[in-house]
Amino acid sequence: MASSSPSSTSPVTITVSSGGGFRNMTLTSPVRRSSLSNNPNSPTSTRANRGSSGGGQYCSTSKDKTTTDQVRYTVHLPPTPDHQPMSSSQTSIPYDLTGMTDRSYISGTIFTGGFNSVTRGHVIECSTDRSETGKSVNMICKMKGCDCEALRGDLKMPCECGFKICRDCYVDCLGEVGEGKCPGCKEPYKDVGDVDDDEPGSEAEDQAYPLPSMAELRSDQRFSLVKSFKSPNQPQDFDHTRWLFETKGTYGYGNAVWPRDGYTGGSGANGFEQPPDFGERSRRPLTRKVAVSAAILSPYRLLMVIRLVALGFFLTWRVKHPNRDAMWLWGMSITCELWFALSWLLDQLPKLCPINRVTDLAVLKERFESPNLRNPKGRSDLPGIDIFVSTADPEKEPPLVTANTILSILAVEYPVEKIACYLSDDGGSLLTFEALAETASFARIWVPFCRKHGIEPRNPEAYFGQKRDFLKNKVQLDFVRERRRVKRDYDEFKVRINSLPESIRRRSDAYNAHEELRAKKKQMELGGNLSEPLKVPKATWMSDGAHWPGMWSSAETDHSRGDHAGIIQAMLAPPNSEPVMGTEADDENIIDTTEVDIRLPMLVYVSREKRPGYDHNKKAGAMNALVRTSAVMSNGPFILNLDCDHYIYNSLALREGMCFMLDRGGDRICYVQFPQRFEGIDPNDRYANHNTVFFDVSMRALDGLQGPMYVGTGCIFRRIALYGFSPPRATEHRGWFGRSKIKLLLRKPKTDKKNVDDHSDDDGDIESLLLPKRFGNSVSLVASIPVAEYQGRLLQELKGKGNQGRPAGSLAVPREPLDAATVAEAITVISCFYEDRTEWGQRVGWIYGSVTEDVVTGYRMHNRGWRSIYCVTKRDAFRGTAPINLTDRLHQVLRWATGSVEIFFSQNNALFASRRMKFLQRVAYFNVGMYPFTSGFLIVYCILPAISLFTGKFIVQSLSVTFLVFLLVITITLCLLAILEIRWSGITLHDWWRNEQFWVIGGTSAHPAAVVQGLLKVIAGVDISFTLTSKSATPEDGDDEFADLYVVKWSFLMVPPITIMMLNMIAIAVGAARTMYSPYPEWSKLIGGVFFSFWVLCHLYPFAKGLLGRRGKVPTIVFVWSGLLSIVVSLLWVYISPPLGTREYSNFQFP
Repeated sequence: MASSSPSSTSPVTITVSSGGGFRNMTLTSPVRRSSLSNNPNSPTSTRANRGSSGGGQYCSTSKDKTTTDQVRYTVHLPPTPDHQPMSSSQTSIPYDLTGMTDRSYISGTIFTGGFNSVTRGHVIECSTDRSETGKSVNMICKMKGCDCEALRGDLKMPCECGFKICRDCYVDCLGEVGEGKCPGCKEPYKDVGDVDDDEPGSEAEDQAYPLPSMAELRSDQRFSLVKSFKSPNQPQDFDHTRWLFETKGTYGYGNAVWPRDGYTGGSGANGFEQPPDFGERSRRPLTRKVAVSAAILSPYRLLMVIRLVALGFFLTWRVKHPNRDAMWLWGMSITCELWFALSWLLDQLPKLCPINRVTDLAVLKERFESPNLRNPKGRSDLPGIDIFVSTADPEKEPPLVTANTILSILAVEYPVEKIACYLSDDGGSLLTFEALAETASFARIWVPFCRKHGIEPRNPEAYFGQKRDFLKNKVQLDFVRERRRVKRDYDEFKVRINSLPESIRRRSDAYNAHEELRAKKKQMELGGNLSEPLKVPKATWMSDGAHWPGMWSSAETDHSRGDHAGIIQAMLAPPNSEPVMGTEADDENIIDTTEVDIRLPMLVYVSREKRPGYDHNKKAGAMNALVRTSAVMSNGPFILNLDCDHYIYNSLALREGMCFMLDRGGDRICYVQFPQRFEGIDPNDRYANHNTVFFDVSMRALDGLQGPMYVGTGCIFRRIALYGFSPPRATEHRGWFGRSKIKLLLRKPKTDKKNVDDHSDDDGDIESLLLPKRFGNSVSLVASIPVAEYQGRLLQELKGKGNQGRPAGSLAVPREPLDAATVAEAITVISCFYEDRTEWGQRVGWIYGSVTEDVVTGYRMHNRGWRSIYCVTKRDAFRGTAPINLTDRLHQVLRWATGSVEIFFSQNNALFASRRMKFLQRVAYFNVGMYPFTSGFLIVYCILPAISLFTGKFIVQSLSVTFLVFLLVITITLCLLAILEIRWSGITLHDWWRNEQFWVIGGTSAHPAAVVQGLLKVIAGVDISFTLTSKSATPEDGDDEFADLYVVKWSFLMVPPITIMMLNMIAIAVGAARTMYSPYPEWSKLIGGVFFSFWVLCHLYPFAKGLLGRRGKVPTIVFVWSGLLSIVVSLLWVYISPPLGTREYSNFQFP
């Protein structure tokens, strides 16, 4: 036996053995099946101790048991002059599979623990603990009398007909001569060397041809360039051995590049084949930029300059020509106009460089899921993704909505073993827990159905609710029958979910009554006073008769919303690394899954511990708890976070996002943000719920700078970016507008140990000591950081300056099994005291201290030099719901605006950004904190037309030609800019107009209140609390889908816009009456005032329509308050500035 030792970066050991009349090459993985990586130099080669750490009280003396089985592959060598095939070689099977690693199931245990409590594991009975189907009936050898397992998986059968046969029967059919026939198609078996060929060539093509003349060789100079594995410093021109392996090349007499079609023929010059370019796979990009057409972008930029110049001249003219008759009116108007010009400039500057991006999923599959030297079996080499779903209140966020989101995640088109889904229940509700258990059970039917028939979308509620033809592009005969069965099962699933609240209540009442009887019986036995009332806690009970460790309906001590233990339950255990095929349809299995992988991703329920006296930091704290939990349990290098009402609409969305992360330069990307798309919006989009101007205009424009902002959901993060680390490379922008750039290498490449100074060892020790201070005292969590960093690296063939790549195939190994010690450690990291004296929420994870933690978190990453990507897919990646009710919409905008005010008055203001942030990116973030302050100027400017009509004055002395020309130019350029934005962004004119209308509605209602609340928090320290936005459930048949649109809910936010509307309507009537009855009517001032009042009323029209409701019913309090305010303001104005000539005949005075 001869063995060649691998290089330091090789993930496999190559062993060539000969004997018994045949010769083969075996590639054996040097690591155990249960390890995370097969790279010896990788930090993933070992895993930290699983014992509990920190404040945990769970003790375990057991160690992880790992098997010594190794993955063994057999690769057939093509015939060569030195290695001639032997007849007995046909008796070797092209693939050899060894035993599988046993899985560790813990999905039947719920783990609890926390502050001053022991971590416990409660064994429960769950309907989801069914064992997955093992051997498929269809994968048994089809030979009569044989029940052995056939060659299965993604391996190719010995015959093209696909007849399933086991190894022994295959050898018997071949016979000693090796010319046997297939029992299925009765055709002779081809040579074993041809079994793996994608396109088997003819016998003539496999023959060697005579050597051509030297003159022809000199004219073409196409010699084969042979590279040895033992010479790593040799130029990487052509890998001879790799070419032979991947192309099954034919040997000639000493030359591997040979004519295929004769001596003088062939496709290449002089009859030669062009040597294959193996670098093409690595050079083909996964993504590319699609620039906006210059025919649109150039005029767009030119119009921006023209409008800016026009604004400058207009404001200069306005300052130089005041209205002497009404200086106060002129002063207010010019102040507002100056602020509006600044606001427009801040909003428009970041839109100078919009771009579009496209991905190539075929290249992603070829690069990471195709067989190669380092990954002969073609296992998926894609990195893992942990998906976070957050919910807090099952009453405002219906469990059925959350369940549909989970189902769309479990059915996503991504390697099953690479996905882990975590549901954060911040309310600790048993209703959410049992709904998730029901979801895991139904997923065993829904997920295989989606994979078999290519269902889109993979949210059952959305799929079955579609009004289009569901038979389009469906060709399988059993689709209609199986769809009907799955639809029936889904209806039953909905009934079970809807009945859970009543079921839990009745069960708890029965158990509590039994406990009361037991307490009374015990009291009688002890001889107590029966007249004294017994204090028996009203507990919430699980289905197995145990107390629910989370929140009880009676809100007892240790069981209330803000006081309960931490809970972790693995509803679905991590799947096997090998595909598991299902069985034929029968009484238990309603669909035929013989050719479908029935594995399900890992699904975990998490409810972090909450105790009085601790600040739990709302959603940001819940997300950080999930980051730590996932780091211990699955440690995916990438994280996708979704709201409970945002489901995966495009099953390929994760692959689209990973194209950006894994492409050249992707190691500098901190997150990939997807646009938010919404369902259930009224067709007219009355309150601009789609927000298309922001998602399709502003965000696309930011993608051309340093990247879009993080908007809270639908975002794939790089885990180490969330940990607060800097990118491997960054650029500092210095000088005016950041025109001077200095490139920084923030991660130094590894050097030889002989050249390492002693000080570097000291620095490494100091850094290791600082990690617990930054991340907490969990050993497993700290040890998972370098593992996540390694798994998130680019491939070595893509690495550039300052980038440490990973070998191809290093992630194509099974995941380490989940054990009880791991879950106990996860309980520790979600305790309420874990973040004390750490940097969680300050530098690490989601950032605390703001209502809009999403914007602040993205800003911190950009400030460290990371960049982000905006991924707009052809089919929407995610879809969710948005509040269509006017009051709910205003409160949502109020929360966003309040967060912006907090950002403006904090250290996260873009004025204090580092030099690693681009100038225009800084402008965009500065505008995020500035826009709520525009509301004060907007309210004043909306009242000015009414004041002008009341007084008969105008903002200018007279409507001169110069004023009208400036006004016309500014208006026309604004309209042209809007048209060009519509052209390059793809939005509609209706979307643009709705956005303008709601800008005025929000600016006169929610934004002023946000400024007041923000100032109160900054100055007086008044804490701001917001109610959770209600998620609308799916309407039942016969119900109005948009019934919530017409519901009028009183809110103090409605007073300012109602007052503005009534003032302008009264002012129009007063102004028209004054002008008509005046002896010297001034029609120009009336027209100017009416025009601006009409402009205000047009923008507030959706607001007025929302107040009328379905039947025009408006709460009386709305008219009372608005009418009183309008009358008081009008009377005060008439008294202060009465019309001319009224003092001679009017003796009215205020008492």
